[in-house]
Amino acid sequence: MPAPLVAFAAVFALCHGSHRITCVVDGDTFWLAGEKVRIADINAPETHGAGCAYELALGEAATRRLILLLNAAPFTLEPIDRERDRYGRLLRVVVRGGRSLGGELVAEGLAEPWRGRRGDWCV
Repeated sequence: MPAPLVAFAAVFALCHGSHRITCVVDGDTFWLAGEKVRIADINAPETHGAGCAYELALGEAATRRLILLLNAAPFTLEPIDRERDRYGRLLRVVVRGGRSLGGELVAEGLAEPWRGRRGDWCV
């Protein structure tokens, strides 16, 4: 039987500077207790290196929404088939009440389901 998942509750804000403990980088990446986490089931628009003004605006909206979602109530980090991505980020699906927070961002038009590669928001 797998170990029970731990519920996390923290106060998140937008990441600033290089000292990152618990903060949100963008719509699909955040730091929790010093660990960088990539939300594994979505791709959100970029805020750093956005390809166009639309992607930047949507990425900023996704980032603000993720901050609100993470701060709303405790959540769990559910593992997928891989522990980390090629950048060393922990890969997890963020879940509250049996629902993916990434899925909420997708439903709100602020992200897309992860398909193994980044999409193009500037088409």
